[in-house]
Amino acid sequence: MQGSFYKGPLRTPCARWRFALPVLIALLTLPLLGGTAFAHAVAEGDKGYIQEITGINLLPFIYLGAKHMVTGYDHVLFLFGVIFFLYRMKHIGIYVSLFALGHSTTMLLGVYFNVGINSYIIDAIIGLSVVYKALDNMGAFQRWLGFQPNTKIATLIFGFFHGFGLSTKIIEYNISPDGLVPNLLAFNVGVEVGQLLALAAILIVMGYWRRTDSFWRHAYTANTIMMTAGFVLIGYQLTGWVVS
Repeated sequence: MQGSFYKGPLRTPCARWRFALPVLIALLTLPLLGGTAFAHAVAEGDKGYIQEITGINLLPFIYLGAKHMVTGYDHVLFLFGVIFFLYRMKHIGIYVSLFALGHSTTMLLGVYFNVGINSYIIDAIIGLSVVYKALDNMGAFQRWLGFQPNTKIATLIFGFFHGFGLSTKIIEYNISPDGLVPNLLAFNVGVEVGQLLALAAILIVMGYWRRTDSFWRHAYTANTIMMTAGFVLIGYQLTGWVVS
């Protein structure tokens, strides 16, 4: 099983764009919401809490990790793309586990060893992961390159970058070294809980959608919208990097 690439026709009739236009407009207006709503930004209340507390605080960090994952639409978009053409729970489990392994590893090691990456750059790469997965679902790489890149390796690698996005933001908020390791582990547990909640919601929606005739009619359009959202994320972050 190589992954979840789209094997349907490449043509997209105008009717599909009438279906997609409201969603596309919503995605394109996301930058107008401001920097605090983007990527790995942390709410001001959570930011202050992270900076002020010391010692071991397992439950609060589990909550913060879960909240961050559920509200992190870049993570959710990537997960949506990963499972778009996966039907068996075994295959879904493999890909989600690879993604979890990737972002857990770099998040924990990044914070522990204080390895920070410019947040604009890392979030632009995360936007690129969304673009990559959308193109993969549309079968673009087979047509362009003549072969299918290993989707498992790609999921793991992009998981590493998603983890660096988490670690970079945590480092920026100067989490206390007192109780650092237990709190990081608790945060990571929360991230995994949040990922499972987001995945469950996606699977419910996808389960209903796949039972309808519109799934295959709009599969290409849905991935085109996802790709557009990824490019919006990239452009927004690179603009922020240039002007900052």
